[in-house]
Amino acid sequence: MIRNLTLSIMILLIVAACGQRTRPGQDITEPAPGIFDSDAHQAFFNNLASLCGHSFTGEQVYRSHHGDSWADRLMIMHVTVCEDMRIEIPFHVDDDFSRTWMFLAEDGRLRFRHQHLHPDGTHEDDSMYGGYADDEGNYFTQYFPADEFTAQVIEDGGGNLWSVSMDENMTYFSYRLDRDGEKRFEIVFDLTNPIAPQQTGLN
Repeated sequence: MIRNLTLSIMILLIVAACGQRTRPGQDITEPAPGIFDSDAHQAFFNNLASLCGHSFTGEQVYRSHHGDSWADRLMIMHVTVCEDMRIEIPFHVDDDFSRTWMFLAEDGRLRFRHQHLHPDGTHEDDSMYGGYADDEGNYFTQYFPADEFTAQVIEDGGGNLWSVSMDENMTYFSYRLDRDGEKRFEIVFDLTNPIAPQQTGLN
């Protein structure tokens, strides 16, 4: 009887431990101890890191008259680098592999940058624009007003505001650009259906 009781307790402990594991893409609603001054920035970073190792397809849900539509283009985000101080997400548009979204920890603050590289690996002239997260976001959404560098390298870019968001169930990832209070562009990625490596162009 004692043996059976001991076995039952061990099984319960194993089941409980398995239930506590975080699956890829599972939301992390409480921030783990980290390197950001803001709990909201840390939790957002943790939630984004939970997608590491996965790739997702996206679609354009809005494009203003200020730019060309990407409605018919294949867009894939690859969450490839997840470190304590940085998360990198190469963003492929058809056969254009020049773009990478970068989320960085800098002096306790969350910074979002857009890296653009030439095929030889050198930076394009307007590479690394973006901004620091403000205090208006939460665990699942952060807002990044353009920094001074962005204002210098992008015409009228000083009025840019990037919004990056996920829902609490981690079913979508949204990238949105506003300029001077006007919505310009938004892409939404389906987090419920990761794509296989052979579909990503990374294998």
